[in-house]
Amino acid sequence: MNVVALIERKRNGGELAADELRDLMRAYAADEVPDYQMSALAMAIYFRGMTDAEIEALTTAMLASGRTLDLSRLTVPRIDKHSTGGVGDKVSIILAPLVAACGVAVPMMSGRGLGHTGGTLDKLESIPGFNVRLSLEETARQVERLGVAMIGQTGEIAPADRKFYALRDASATVEAIPLISASIMSKKLAEGLTGLVLDVKTGAGAFMPKLEDAIRLARTMIALGERRGCPTVALLTDMDAPLGIACGNALEMEESIALLRGWGPSDLREVTLALGAEMLMLAGKARHEVEARHTLEAALASGAALEKFREIVVAQGGDARVVDDPRAVLAQAPIQWEFRAERAGIVQRVEPRAIGRAIIALGGGRTQVSDSVDPAVGVLVHSRPGAAVEAGTRLATIHARSEASREAAAAMVREAFRVGDEPPAPRPLVSHRVTARGVEELTFAGAS
Repeated sequence: MNVVALIERKRNGGELAADELRDLMRAYAADEVPDYQMSALAMAIYFRGMTDAEIEALTTAMLASGRTLDLSRLTVPRIDKHSTGGVGDKVSIILAPLVAACGVAVPMMSGRGLGHTGGTLDKLESIPGFNVRLSLEETARQVERLGVAMIGQTGEIAPADRKFYALRDASATVEAIPLISASIMSKKLAEGLTGLVLDVKTGAGAFMPKLEDAIRLARTMIALGERRGCPTVALLTDMDAPLGIACGNALEMEESIALLRGWGPSDLREVTLALGAEMLMLAGKARHEVEARHTLEAALASGAALEKFREIVVAQGGDARVVDDPRAVLAQAPIQWEFRAERAGIVQRVEPRAIGRAIIALGGGRTQVSDSVDPAVGVLVHSRPGAAVEAGTRLATIHARSEASREAAAAMVREAFRVGDEPPAPRPLVSHRVTARGVEELTFAGAS
């Protein structure tokens, strides 16, 4: 295989054949193709794009580079959810036990935080002892027993994607729709799902800030799922401001447990219920959204979702006391510093990327895959866009390990907030629903 010829062809706008992509990804997973050549190919794809046939072939090649999760013995639907990432997005932690408590199997595979976005695995690992590194066999047994598991991508699943993903981040080629689509869908299709719900973020904190790009990404992934016999639905949700109040691993875990107890930020609850309703409808557990939301709200009110989360924590080696008393178990930062409004007015912006950068400065995020993460640190965002504030109103609280990191983060939090005289234009929390049939603009969702 002449890798240079493949790079040249893609650089010049040509198309790569399915067998070429299959052989290339197999060789790359086996360390037979150097990173510098794959970086060059990723950059060529970033600028030249890929045809639908190429994206399908790349997804298939990544999927075929590893094993798949066998859940064929289950008699219940198997539904997962994937988010394209954001700041304060802890929905998966709530959604997995909530939907499982409603009788749907949820083999949830998540990722780690990278750049300004947080990662579900890091949040779960803020619980002492929680093990996200289950093998495929261990995952299958837990899903069969509990109806749910929350794991990371193992070396068994799409190893070519695992290598290529890290390389894309290091080569500034993350935001390529063909590469995002193939990466996400190769992992999700390896789970043996009967349905998939996608949470595609839009706005300043999203990888796809523009609405038209987010819709194109959603449609690309939906087509990949549908062609593989996995019905796929996407909701476009807002990431123009952080989701919820808590941003940072242990802080977000505490907020997730609060929502499983039935209280928590309204925006987080709305996005969670919207995605959960789609999961229940795909599973055939509800005929329409109203029925699905009623089922989900009943599982929260009865405590069934919280108890399912307790089962997950116990099964995966975590300290189950976190369910009843999160602050006694989760790491706490020694420094809490309040950022207050300098003038009266209306909060016009809370820029999510700036909050994400503040978390990295505190040690709670990564700029490289190998970076370690401090679970205790983060930012609580108390005032959202549209809120009226007085001079001295608390806008955010920084949780820091050291005075030096607190000072660095404070500059970024100050950059994130803008207070003015005019209210910002309202943005819907959930703006569009995308299926194989088309794109539907929604009107029922709350505003952020």
